[in-house]
Amino acid sequence: MVPNKVFLTKGVGRHREKLESFEAALRNAGIAQYNLVRVSSILPPNCEIIDPELGKTLLKPGEITFCVLSDLSSNEANRLLSASIGLAIPADPQAYGYLSEHHAFGQPEKVAGDYAEDLAASMLASILGIEFDPDASWDEKRQIWQMHGKIVKTRNITQSATVGEDGMWTTVVAAAVFIPPDK
Repeated sequence: MVPNKVFLTKGVGRHREKLESFEAALRNAGIAQYNLVRVSSILPPNCEIIDPELGKTLLKPGEITFCVLSDLSSNEANRLLSASIGLAIPADPQAYGYLSEHHAFGQPEKVAGDYAEDLAASMLASILGIEFDPDASWDEKRQIWQMHGKIVKTRNITQSATVGEDGMWTTVVAAAVFIPPDK
């Protein structure tokens, strides 16, 4: 099975139990009703990014659903959590792209999102033979990749949240959810 559609989603959940905060985050992201199977980081060739609401109509509750999932939980008061999925799409639609999952404590949403996007683009650049300084800033690397014309688009979806003073478990999730080709 090679998926030809994917949607990106994110969510946050809070509960006194860690597992239930994870469930609440999946519900908030709109994907709790599927049997999620984590897969690695390849975006199939010709895979269309679709609206999450459309994607959810193509799946049935209980369906085994493949996804790249990033999640992070804590119950430490005032702890900042971020979960992010980065995406890098090659210019050649017949080539595969990359997804990256990143989660971190203490990173604001923009920082975590840029980092995940950079990870995906770096993995794609390395297989396309684009040389770059891994220590260069994200903007410098983006400029190099754009000049080569082999990476057409990068993006991310990121969820961040801060654990409340009450110490309730807080979970953040970000996901790239694949749609089977027969849908």
